[in-house]
Amino acid sequence: MSTWRFVWHLVTYKPWLYLISLVLFTTMYLLPVLPGLLTQAFFDRLTGAAPAGLDPATIIALLVAVAVGRFAVLTAGFLTAATGREYVAALLRRNVLERILELPGAAALPEAPGEALNRLRDDVVQAEETADFLLDVVGQTTFALVALRMLLAIDARMTLLVFLPLAAVLVVTRAVGNRILQNRRRSRETTARVTGLLAELFGAVQAVQVAGAESRVIAHFRRLSEERRAAMVSDRLLVQVLESVGLNASSLGMGLILLLGARSMAGGQFSVGDFALFVYYLGYVADFTHFTGRWLALYRQTGVSKDRLLALMQGAPPDRLTRRSEIRLRGPVPVPPEPPIPAAGPLQELRVEGLTCRYPDSGRGIEDVSFTLTRGSFAVVAGRVGSGKTTLLRAILGMLPAQAGTIYWNGEPVADPAAFMAPPRCAATPQVPLLFSGTVEENIRLGWDASAAEVAAAVYDAVLERDLAAMEEGLQTRVGVRGVRLSGGQMQRTAAARMFLRRPELLIMDDLSSALDVETEQALWERLFRRGDVTCLVVSHREAALRRADQIILLRDGRVVDRGRLDELLERSEEMRALWQSSTVRQSSEAQD
Repeated sequence: MSTWRFVWHLVTYKPWLYLISLVLFTTMYLLPVLPGLLTQAFFDRLTGAAPAGLDPATIIALLVAVAVGRFAVLTAGFLTAATGREYVAALLRRNVLERILELPGAAALPEAPGEALNRLRDDVVQAEETADFLLDVVGQTTFALVALRMLLAIDARMTLLVFLPLAAVLVVTRAVGNRILQNRRRSRETTARVTGLLAELFGAVQAVQVAGAESRVIAHFRRLSEERRAAMVSDRLLVQVLESVGLNASSLGMGLILLLGARSMAGGQFSVGDFALFVYYLGYVADFTHFTGRWLALYRQTGVSKDRLLALMQGAPPDRLTRRSEIRLRGPVPVPPEPPIPAAGPLQELRVEGLTCRYPDSGRGIEDVSFTLTRGSFAVVAGRVGSGKTTLLRAILGMLPAQAGTIYWNGEPVADPAAFMAPPRCAATPQVPLLFSGTVEENIRLGWDASAAEVAAAVYDAVLERDLAAMEEGLQTRVGVRGVRLSGGQMQRTAAARMFLRRPELLIMDDLSSALDVETEQALWERLFRRGDVTCLVVSHREAALRRADQIILLRDGRVVDRGRLDELLERSEEMRALWQSSTVRQSSEAQD
């Protein structure tokens, strides 16, 4: 999608509102035509160059009336234009967010969250400003055409000098157009690197301190900041130079007009009123030159902003960025109903056939994975680091797009795993739980409608009740940003309680017990299976989970190399024996600690 088409879609999103703004701004810019004519008439009457007409008092009264009218039109224009900007910004953000939420969860953002927020803020503001600034350009262009017609009738040579600076601005802007694009891209990229590093540092303070890397991290941050400073200065400097060219070219034209006008008046070819008209219009034409040059620079920069917003939409048709949707700026915002969960009976069998999911940048992932999970069974996915365990769970949950294969629920194919694998059918706990800056109870509920007794039961199932009893505020304890006030094991068990509260048909857990001691892990599994009729698909390397497994799915390099119970695999699989040995050694070391 070209930049011009993008801007056109924005200005025509609310066509009547934009048309009203356009009429108001054009009227505002055309009103100075009248004061110019009145000024011409005033000076010509004073010098006797024109027959008697309006008396000075009437001319002054008309000038005041035009000024008041222009102020009223300007106020109305700003109100309508500001409303239009809000509509444009809301439309762009809505369409980008809609696309992000459609994508599989693990691949929803191509950049860090902080950089995505920067684009939703800065690049959207850039786009709305360009659409809004076009109102000024159209209004001033209309005035310039009217003024051109009138001034040509008085003196063609001096009129050429009035509009010559505009040609200079257009030539300079076209000459540096590519440089404008390059500078804006570089400034945005360097800003993204700085904000991305800051976001990572806020979540890795302890890791930096443990590694003793404070000085090196600060030096790296300073280097990125210096690169950003240089890029921002280059970007801003070029735009300022263009604006300076426009302003200085207009000033040069004004000086030439003053010189030529004085000669023409001395020769009797130019009246004082004509000279006053030229000087009066010259200020507005200078603004027109300045605004045009600035808008052309904005237009170039908007092309970069458009491309950055499209990158967030990851493969969506370009027109989707400006697709029209209902936006409400006033009154209550309608809350759409939750999408219905596809109908399906209680889980009897989950079957995965030929599932393939590879990351496009590295080619790693899983290939042709097949297995069957029956109701009430406990299946463990095992394998070395990088074997594809987490990728397998994410593909089943619809968090990553599968390139091949089918998931069957009770023999029926699952068309959309992301929508289907949701509570109360399925619930999952990731390897690194995500907690929000609220209370423990808020993180367990996450809006789920449940009684206090049900929350207490979920807390008990997650072996979290003793930890809460030791906290002064219990369930109302605030966990801090990303759960920073909790230990790793408490974070995992809080996420587990969130999952248990939903009472799903299928529990999917990615290394849930990795931060738990042996006794807590043993208690968690015992309480879980005490409930009966629990179906689990678990990634784990822990001895307790492997011994309890009805089926171990052994992965290596993204493929299933064996399946069976622990004793069977230990007997026939060298890979399983190596994993078992490393697991027992690790847990013995943890127990000694």
